[in-house]
Parts: sequence; C-alpha cells; structure tokens
Amino acid sequence: MSTHEISDEIKSLNTEAQAAWNQNAAWWDETIGPEGNRSHQLIAPTVERLLDVQPGQQVLDCACGSGVFSRRLAQLGARVTAFDFSEKFLQRAKARTTENLDRIEYRQMDATDAAQLLSLGQRKFEAAVCLMALMDMPTLEPLLSALSQLLQTNGRFVFCITHPCFNTTGCQRVIEEEDRDGEIVTRYAVKISRYSQSITARGIGMLGQPTPSLHFDRPLNVLFNACFRAGFVLDGLEEPTHAQAPDGARPFSWSNFQEIPPFLVARLRLKA
Repeated sequence: MSTHEISDEIKSLNTEAQAAWNQNAAWWDETIGPEGNRSHQLIAPTVERLLDVQPGQQVLDCACGSGVFSRRLAQLGARVTAFDFSEKFLQRAKARTTENLDRIEYRQMDATDAAQLLSLGQRKFEAAVCLMALMDMPTLEPLLSALSQLLQTNGRFVFCITHPCFNTTGCQRVIEEEDRDGEIVTRYAVKISRYSQSITARGIGMLGQPTPSLHFDRPLNVLFNACFRAGFVLDGLEEPTHAQAPDGARPFSWSNFQEIPPFLVARLRLKA
C-alpha cells in the first residue's frame, strides 16, 4: 500500500474518530477554555520554544481542535493555516478567534488525505505543528508525506503527544505508601503492561468527556521510523514534567507524578 492509498479499515477508524470528536468538541472547548487546561499550559512553552516561530512566517497547525495554539501562533506574528477534520471543533475555533483575524485561516481537512493537504501549496510553510493529535490518527504516513512537500527547505515540524512509554492505554498509574524509618512516604509510579506493539483502543482524554475517542498507541520505533521514511530527521526532543503543586483533590492527577513525563515533544527537520 503506497502512502496515498488508505485501506477500508483505516477509513472506518478515521470516520469513527471524526464522529467522536464532533460529539466531544463543544464539551472539550468549554472545559479547556480559551487558553487551554493545565496540560496545555505545561506543553505549550516547550512546543513554542522548539518551533521558534518568527513574525511573518507561514505556519501550518495540523489538527488544530478549538484553535488554542493557532491563536497563540498568531499572537507571535505568524500567518497561520489551521485545519481539523471536525467541523464542530472548527466552529468553536472560529468563534473563539476574535483577534488577529487576518493572520489565521481555518480549513476543514483530513490529516489522512495527503492529496487534500497538498492542495495547500507545496513549499508554502516554514514550520508545522501538531499539538496532541498524532495519537488520534489511525495512520501517520499521509500527513508526514504531505508535510515533506508542504514545508520549505530546512522546514521544521514540531509535535507533542502523550508519552509512548508512560502515558498510553497500556500504562496504569500507581500510588504506594511506605514506612521509611518511621516516616510515611508516598511514591507515585507507572506500571507498564504493554508497549512493543501498536495498539488501537477507545478511551478518554479528560475526565467527563462525553464520548470515548480512539487512541492509536505506537512505540517509539514505529513513530519515528514513519517520520524518517518521510524524509525527516530528529533534531529536538523534550519530555516536560509537571512542576505545579500536587493535586490533593485527585490523587492520580499527572501533577502528582512529577518524576514521570506524561508528554513527549519532538522537532523534526527535512533532510538537506
């Protein structure tokens, strides 16, 4: 199967994923608000630093959701083309965008349709970003193939995902208490029951999410080899961890697991 040929199974999974995000979009947007939740506020500075956007640059925001990061890019002076396959998310994004209207264009597009993405214009963009969405896509090859043609020479692509080693459907968060020399010590850990195979599962991204969504868990070798085959090299990698005060109301909140990174942020560049 070539990069541009999508199997019926992938199409079916993508249709299911699209339907779920259309159902979740309003709740998700209202829950994270106009500037994102704690997770977004943890990862956004890292993504912003690795992306290193300069005023006037053309940036593609892939799977933009309700447009939180698209609006931030426009604030930084970028000219942003933002796309998502969820019409409901795009409606929310447009409604939220009240400033820098001349710097953001929202498009309904599918990241699994390379031909559709290429209609944006070859070598148009200095940079591209995908914030917390690659693990929602049933296949990565169409997007990566398109980006290798949409980005300019030395163009960079920064993505952030739930950490493939510590924050997938094969991981369970664990809290233990230990009497250490008369002092009760609480230890926060992650138990990993599977990793080496790509897994498709249904789950929630935030507590209270109306409808479970599909997650496509990929080990690091599968994730990065797909990037390398598309002509990218890895030149930046960070694993941000929470430094906020622990969340006493919710013991299993990631803010309590301060030694374990829940997210992975990577920067890719096209090979010269």
